Amino acid sequence: MNLLHGLGTEDLWHAIEQLRQHKLRTALTLLGMVFGVGAVIAMLSIGEGAKQEALRLIESMGLRNVLVESRDFDEDTLKEVRKHSVGLSQGDVRAVLQTLPGVEGVSAEKKIKTWSLFSSHASSDAEVLAVSPEYFDLASLKIAEGRQISAADNKYYAQVAVLGARAARNLFPEGSPLGQRVKINHLWVAVIGVLEDRDLGKKAFEGVSLGGDRNRVFIPLETALKRLKFESLESELDSIRLRLDKKADPQQSALTVNHLLSRRHGDEKDYNIIVPAALLKQQQQTQQIFTIVMSAIAGISLLVGGIGIMNIMLATVLERTQEIGLLRALGARKRDIQVQFLVESATVAALGAFIGIFFGLGLAFVIQQFAGWPAGWSLLAIVLSVSICLITGVVFGWYPARQAAALDPIRALHAE
Repeated sequence: MNLLHGLGTEDLWHAIEQLRQHKLRTALTLLGMVFGVGAVIAMLSIGEGAKQEALRLIESMGLRNVLVESRDFDEDTLKEVRKHSVGLSQGDVRAVLQTLPGVEGVSAEKKIKTWSLFSSHASSDAEVLAVSPEYFDLASLKIAEGRQISAADNKYYAQVAVLGARAARNLFPEGSPLGQRVKINHLWVAVIGVLEDRDLGKKAFEGVSLGGDRNRVFIPLETALKRLKFESLESELDSIRLRLDKKADPQQSALTVNHLLSRRHGDEKDYNIIVPAALLKQQQQTQQIFTIVMSAIAGISLLVGGIGIMNIMLATVLERTQEIGLLRALGARKRDIQVQFLVESATVAALGAFIGIFFGLGLAFVIQQFAGWPAGWSLLAIVLSVSICLITGVVFGWYPARQAAALDPIRALHAE
């Protein structure tokens, strides 16, 4: 052995041989490290996946957007509300633009109640949404075929429509829908565009409804307001979407919008204000709590594994007392003995970390498949967990190594 020259390759092979001679004991010791590393990797993978998922969903709403949505009321309550407020309107849009600084863009939306939606090929259950031209940009929607609704379409009440990907497949199962016509209630519209297929995978985030744009038909807002009929108590708009510049604080801007609308609506709370940036912050706080809890569990597993390493190394010191005495008699220094035992404890930790990597990745995959939680593979998670495991192995192996190095050579040689 290369004991007289510090840590060498022979020390490692000797450590592996010692572990191989006690397979069951080594395996039981490894479990704590495997579970600890696996828990850390799975926890960080699920956390990374949740972070990526939250960012993806928030981007669909717009991280710098502020959303104002009309509230639903029962008929009697709505009658009372309408005595003081006409609901969301294009007047609100103009007032916000004139009052709120830092607004880069604004879009308005109105849901159309449909009892009939069909083409010459098929019918559809798609939702019809009347939107201003800016909607597509603010909602991060892209056109796959044709074009989106233009300002001219909106201004001159053009009877045109843009279809979501699923709505296009349902209404026109064969061939391109561009140039063909769709009937919405009593209004015929020509298809001018089809959206890219975007599946968010979720219908809501932090209690806020998402997307549904795949199964929607979009028509110009002014066309809908002029050519379709609405109930007398309906608000002119169902939602307003504002995009702020990078200097504006979304939450502060939301307070300003709320103050403005409250005055315009006679202090009637007939709208909700949603700040995607605040939702993301809330989700991150929830994720932080989850990470702390899971880190504690993983830390306990590593602590148990570290105690197991200490136990096995202390037992090894007792079993190899005569060997230690012989090595010291042959000229091995205390430092050489200590290094040998530290290498053994580090080898156990490294082996546990290696197995734990595959266990953690497998655990994250199982959670993703059966619990439906997203997982994001992170090199940082693997490096961090392995590093913690190796540090744990060295820390808990230090005391047994010190005990071995401190043995008196003469008494060690005569030990039974």
